Amino acid sequence: MNIIDGNKIAKDIIEDLKNEVGQLPNGRPTVAFIRVGEDPASISYVRKKQKTAEAIGIHAELTVLPESISQEELFAVIETYNKNDAVNGILIQAPLPKHIDETATFNQVDPRKDVDGFHTLNIGKLCQEDASGFVACTPAGIVELIKRSQIETEGKHVVVLGRSQIVGKPATLLMVRKGTPGNATVTVCHSRTQNLADITRQADILIAAIGKAHFVTKEMVKPGASIIDVGINRIPDATKKSGTRLVGDVDFDAVSPLCEHITPVPGGVGPMTVAMLMQNTLKAFKAMNS
Repeated sequence: MNIIDGNKIAKDIIEDLKNEVGQLPNGRPTVAFIRVGEDPASISYVRKKQKTAEAIGIHAELTVLPESISQEELFAVIETYNKNDAVNGILIQAPLPKHIDETATFNQVDPRKDVDGFHTLNIGKLCQEDASGFVACTPAGIVELIKRSQIETEGKHVVVLGRSQIVGKPATLLMVRKGTPGNATVTVCHSRTQNLADITRQADILIAAIGKAHFVTKEMVKPGASIIDVGINRIPDATKKSGTRLVGDVDFDAVSPLCEHITPVPGGVGPMTVAMLMQNTLKAFKAMNS
């Protein structure tokens, strides 16, 4: 059993990006973060993204807006960044307040600056295997983990648990595309799937992205499978100062002895998401300055 070290792989990518940004002849990239409200998790995520950007040499700007802001006012802020040629990437931290339409908000971002990869145009480019678009950061990170861990995907059966726009659907498109990693046979499972364990036991590679702590048990896994655990869930833990701890969608202790490869939580997919955001930002900068 090989535990995939997402922290190390992300660190390697960040170091490569730092070197590349340091050698740019025409300035450095700029990414704008927009955070709405004071959600503690969102504050933490944005702070980590800012810190990583600064370590690479990417300039990061943060706009914090009140939770009561109207959708029209939010769109106006986004449009200001759309029109600012000095800004290469725009990231709107989710989740947004319930009165704001997330899909409409993501589509308000100039697709050339959509470093989160959520704009309809970029999702369409992913469908068409057009490399000029931006791929959502978590699925892109999954692909990079698989690639750098030398996990074979061609001809393999990949089962994706979850059909979200942010992870499940883009991950499916990446695994089924022509290329490496890719060329897999992909099954997508979700809350309406029947006989779920019968399907997951067929998986050579299982990508779990449903947001339910320890949902994937050893009975659901084929011996020798590779497991990519995207889940980030907090469960009670009296031994921790905070009273909680982070776990994935997979029961790691029970499942890991069966696996060829598995990602831990934390320290698996999570660090890769931030690294791929920075890679997308550099890609946007290069496209705008080519």
